[in-house]
Amino acid sequence: MSHVTLKSGYTELVDRLNRFPQGAPPSKTLYQILKILFSEQEAGLVAQLPIKPFSAAQASRILKMDLLETQKALDELSSRAILVDTEREGQTTYTLPPPMAGFFEFSMMRLRGDIDQKVLGNCITSI
Repeated sequence: MSHVTLKSGYTELVDRLNRFPQGAPPSKTLYQILKILFSEQEAGLVAQLPIKPFSAAQASRILKMDLLETQKALDELSSRAILVDTEREGQTTYTLPPPMAGFFEFSMMRLRGDIDQKVLGNCITSI
């Protein structure tokens, strides 16, 4: 009999982050940070995105979502500095920055009312 393990979106995201050369070793603090920055559904989506820059069309195929729905999700994550979006010649490209010198810090660069930035800052500094 095989043992089935269900992974949460957060666990999948931690696995994804550790594909970067500079990973983010699993810890209680890392999971606290991810739960502040991402819903579990968002974490599961981001866990599926490529490491290299990608378009909304590429993400739509990977996520098996409608292109407009994908675009909306990517733009929402970009508005919170979770993804970096760049436009060149009318084409938008998205990238998930590496965790430690990336989205943790980027997410703190914007004043936000949707999260407790003091708690997030304390978590980040304790890593």
